Amino acid sequence: MVTQRDLIASHLARFDSITPLEALTRYGVMRLAARIAELREDGMSIVTDTRVENGRRYGSYRLAQ
Repeated sequence: MVTQRDLIASHLARFDSITPLEALTRYGVMRLAARIAELREDGMSIVTDTRVENGRRYGSYRLAQ
């Protein structure tokens, strides 16, 4: 069975970054920050970038270079 964590890890490997909206619309992941925390605990090096659009702030996650 493919987990949400697996889906997010695969997405990061393929597309380099992911936002909460992408995670929700593509994979049905509502708690992206929790999945990112799990991936970090597993040893993945993930950077959080803060973005602001239309006065709203959110995190975008990408693999560290």
